[in-house]
Amino acid sequence: MSSSAHKHDVFQAIADPTRREVLKLLADKELPISEITSHFSMSRTAIAKHLHILSEAELVLGQKVGREKRYRLQPESLKELKEWLSYYEQFWNNKLSILKHMVENENNI
Repeated sequence: MSSSAHKHDVFQAIADPTRREVLKLLADKELPISEITSHFSMSRTAIAKHLHILSEAELVLGQKVGREKRYRLQPESLKELKEWLSYYEQFWNNKLSILKHMVENENNI
């Protein structure tokens, strides 16, 4: 399979901290690549590569508006991640319940 035919999944896409930061930037509004790049100390080409991976994972959508390309978040694609994480919430909730019980009982001693 050629690298151009390879699609990135949501988990691969969010594995990189730069891409997670790009998603945060796009959470509030649609931005052109020039504005996204201004938030990082890397080249426009590097940011374009990150946006390409996010696009392949269907986390962002790039649309040509005049002479610039603007990107926006596609939060629907985060559903897969949310479903995966929700399974593990039971473990956190259980640990927090135990901690709460321990703290409350410690105060009664």
